[in-house]
Amino acid sequence: MSSTSFVYATYIATTPEKLWAALTSSEFTRQYFFGSEFVSDWQVGSGFQLERNGKIDHHGEVLVYDPYRLLSMTWSVKDDEGERVSKVTYELTPLNETVKLTLLHEDLLDKDIRKDEGKIVGFNNGWPVILSNLKSLLETGKTLPAF
Repeated sequence: MSSTSFVYATYIATTPEKLWAALTSSEFTRQYFFGSEFVSDWQVGSGFQLERNGKIDHHGEVLVYDPYRLLSMTWSVKDDEGERVSKVTYELTPLNETVKLTLLHEDLLDKDIRKDEGKIVGFNNGWPVILSNLKSLLETGKTLPAF
């Protein structure tokens, strides 16, 4: 099977400090990540868990923790064949009163990228919704309406 990557960039009217807090604070992630929250001490080499309703959806290890600039971690991917590891990186680039947020999800399989129209399945469909929710929350104080 071949490995593939997914890249998504968005521009958010916020500060790097506020965006960083939103990426690493359970209070924020619960709001824009559909009830999921990150649990970690965010030290390089430490583990993290993405939990929702007491269930662990994803877990991994913190690879890079460079506040207000770069956060990278391994990311568990579960499917019918078991569990494997991919890598997620958030890069923050300040642009005056805006921050460019680039998400890179690497070491995915072709089957992780879905073509299903109208459904939020596959990382290429899930990440844009999550990051759009994050953008809306930081810019307006509210997430997107449920759909």
